[in-house]
Amino acid sequence: MRPAAFQDYAIDLFKNAADVQRVQTLAEAGDTQHPYGLALTVAGRDTRWQVIGQLAEGAKHDAVTAPVEGTPASFEAAPVTGAPDAWLASVIGAAESPEIASLDVWSAREGSDGHGVTIGWHNGEKTFVRKI
Repeated sequence: MRPAAFQDYAIDLFKNAADVQRVQTLAEAGDTQHPYGLALTVAGRDTRWQVIGQLAEGAKHDAVTAPVEGTPASFEAAPVTGAPDAWLASVIGAAESPEIASLDVWSAREGSDGHGVTIGWHNGEKTFVRKI
């Protein structure tokens, strides 16, 4: 899923998530440095997430890769008080989208000090959601 499409998908997803008081695009929040992303207020804390995409092997920017459905990604539920990227991945995973093949939480990687989620799509694309 391309960054613009994911941003729209995520806004709909997070506006209905528990503990979310506000969700908006980074542009709506006044960020002009990052073209795509989300500004969330969750349990009284503000976080910002940049959204970056990677095309499927052999895909071109001028043609949209068709969505492919399969088994939804497995995920672990995470509390809002834990690692912010684990919580983010759990909200995305709970939607059980048949387009999402995998969710990789960066803070769960051994030796990682970053927060983010790599979303693998069944059509071969990837979306990187990085805490900024």
